[in-house]
Amino acid sequence: PSGGIGGGSGGDGGGGPDDDGSEPSGKGARGAAKGGKGRTFTGVAAAAVTTVLAVVVAGQVASGPQSGGKTQSRGGSESGGDTASRTDDGRAPARPAGSPAPVTYDAKMAALYPLDAKLRGSGAFRTVGGHDKAPGRGQLLRYRVDVERDLPLDGELFAEAVHKTLNDDRSWGHGGVRTFERVSSGHADFVITLASPGTTAMWCAKSGLDTTEDNVSCDSASTERVMINAYRWAQGAKTFGDDKMHSYRQMLINHEVGHRLGHNHEICSQQGALAPVMMQQTKFLSTDGATCRPNAWPFPKG
Repeated sequence: PSGGIGGGSGGDGGGGPDDDGSEPSGKGARGAAKGGKGRTFTGVAAAAVTTVLAVVVAGQVASGPQSGGKTQSRGGSESGGDTASRTDDGRAPARPAGSPAPVTYDAKMAALYPLDAKLRGSGAFRTVGGHDKAPGRGQLLRYRVDVERDLPLDGELFAEAVHKTLNDDRSWGHGGVRTFERVSSGHADFVITLASPGTTAMWCAKSGLDTTEDNVSCDSASTERVMINAYRWAQGAKTFGDDKMHSYRQMLINHEVGHRLGHNHEICSQQGALAPVMMQQTKFLSTDGATCRPNAWPFPKG
């Protein structure tokens, strides 16, 4: 993710068997009437075999193909398609076709969502309505949440995530140093903005920051906006993997707000340690031969 105040740029059928030519049971019965006991026995045996084969074929047809199925196209509709497509970084589809949409907050935060890595939105924003009181003590900071219009993501989920993340004791209010209040009108100390990659790049450029190389986020320090790249919010990064999307989103919020609070980028200083939240974790987890573990918090526990 990109830097802000004092920070630099950083910002995935078989069918039944062939017909064997057996004579239908009705014809076998008629043949028995004409040909005597021997033919009667033969006709009955043939009928029995034909009946068994018919049951087997019917069962296999009913069970359907044993392999294959729909795959999810990551770049567009969530309803699935005939072929699987992948994002530029080669990650898996957002959600298997036909699976139910997540319902709870935790499930939504753990899910991946389709979004074009090169999307450029309208550039117009809507403010997420409502008000979330500051739950803590210390310095009071007011913020607003804006979401780019027509962005195919849940703006209310984003606003909820920002408030819960910033007011977690592991975040920047740790120990009662500060607390965060979400407003939708009036004065705001900064505006956390969820925007398409193209619009994110435009706003970050206003502060001399280039987010296009790795499709990252930034704190546009010369403006009021802390920019969260919607592609990263929707798809995450290889460094965290698909199974840590909730944590990755918390890291995005804490990292970029950290810049707004005056924190610069940091590096991994010890092999196997938790990465500093101000490390550019979207890009890498290793520096100077040391590899850290993904981390979402300025003050992690344990």
